[in-house]
Amino acid sequence: MIVTTTSTLDGKRIVAYYGVVSGEAILGTNIFRDFFAGIRDIVGGRSGTYERSLREAKETAMREMVEAASALGANAVIGVDIDYETISIGEGGGMMMVAASGTAVRYEG
Repeated sequence: MIVTTTSTLDGKRIVAYYGVVSGEAILGTNIFRDFFAGIRDIVGGRSGTYERSLREAKETAMREMVEAASALGANAVIGVDIDYETISIGEGGGMMMVAASGTAVRYEG
């Protein structure tokens, strides 16, 4: 399946639009991971733990979006947008949310 941020498919003719599809992933964080990531942020460097979690959430959201498009009969998703949010939940906790959305289409050519 073609997945693109553009609103067209170069060299392809879009023959059907199925509407907006989306996928979401919400990952919990814990106090220890937050604590060590905070230390890394203070002394510099990158937080590998958060980077891996964010990458995993993005892949999950994209996969769900593609599955939703496929279920409609689409063979591409155009105009893809990925949003990232953090949700704080009191002391020592939080959630990371990634949402991917786009337009499911069928193309020929």
